[in-house]
Amino acid sequence: MTKDYYKILGVSRNASKEEVKRAYYKLAHKHHPDKGGGDEKKFKDINEAYQVLSDNKKRSQYDKFGKVFEGGGAPPGFDFQWSWGKPNTDFDFGLGNLGEVVEEIFGFNSPRRRKDFKRGESIEAIIEISLEDTLRVKEKVIGLEKMNSCPRCQGVGAEPGTKVKECFSCRATGQVQQVRKTFFGSFTQYVTCPECRAEGYKPEKPCNVCRGEGRIKGQEKLTIFIPAGVDTDQIIKLEGKGAAGRKGGKPGDLYIRVLVKKHSLFERKGDDLYISIPVSLSQAALGDELEIPTLEGKKILLKIPSGIESGKILRISKKGIPRFSGYGRGNLYLELVVNTPKKLTKRQKELLEELKGEGI
Repeated sequence: MTKDYYKILGVSRNASKEEVKRAYYKLAHKHHPDKGGGDEKKFKDINEAYQVLSDNKKRSQYDKFGKVFEGGGAPPGFDFQWSWGKPNTDFDFGLGNLGEVVEEIFGFNSPRRRKDFKRGESIEAIIEISLEDTLRVKEKVIGLEKMNSCPRCQGVGAEPGTKVKECFSCRATGQVQQVRKTFFGSFTQYVTCPECRAEGYKPEKPCNVCRGEGRIKGQEKLTIFIPAGVDTDQIIKLEGKGAAGRKGGKPGDLYIRVLVKKHSLFERKGDDLYISIPVSLSQAALGDELEIPTLEGKKILLKIPSGIESGKILRISKKGIPRFSGYGRGNLYLELVVNTPKKLTKRQKELLEELKGEGI
């Protein structure tokens, strides 16, 4: 049966590449096998759908024929299903997956490398900081609810004083042989060991606290150091700070997503800062000295040249955001906005009339 790649990704048939990409990232993150509640089959289907719908040639072919033909594949109009029997009939040799049978015939089926079932899940946390916090390294303490190593068994999964033994069924391989009888004869394949669930070892007596998992859910406080110059949506990876692994397995990683709050005065663009400075008509015409705020909180004195026009941008070097690389700093840009008064006193009107008479 042809898979509906649009339905798998949850997008319409006229979805743009960007929409397909966003849907893929969202679903891949949700169903990744390394995450708690992940689904390996769904993750595989999601990847397969994305590989086709993100490629213009493959997507066009899929939209026309419902399949993608590559290399020495079958030509449009030919369906492998007809070579073995008409669709929706009971004509079946009991072969299961033809690829698996072919693999077994030519001796490709052998013990596969076991997936790291014990590895802990990776965790994503969000930290919000102010724009001022980006000026220097920020130390922040966060609380996480995650799977931690069991304090009773020290993460082993066995009651203290008891042993963890090699699985009798698979001899620590995590897989057992299974003989299948097919139309071509009997073939051997390797499947997940049902006794130890692919782990290869079993505790002699499971821990009373974690029930043999080697980990329990709990709170943990972590001190995070956020580098200077960090920007919104940048991610900091902390290896081994995610969920504890099962039965002493390797812990997952912690990904810190940083969100920088908007500032009331300054607008950030990369490593540069922008601010609007109001200037009166007289200041624009005659020039003046103004106190300009900075992100550090200290004001600096800026000389406004006479005859300045509204919209003029002035630059103050190295008063922006420190560069994330650690070298240098961005600039501060000032946009001078000349304010035209909407309400004038009688005296102000008289003075402006005099200036008008002078051609100003």
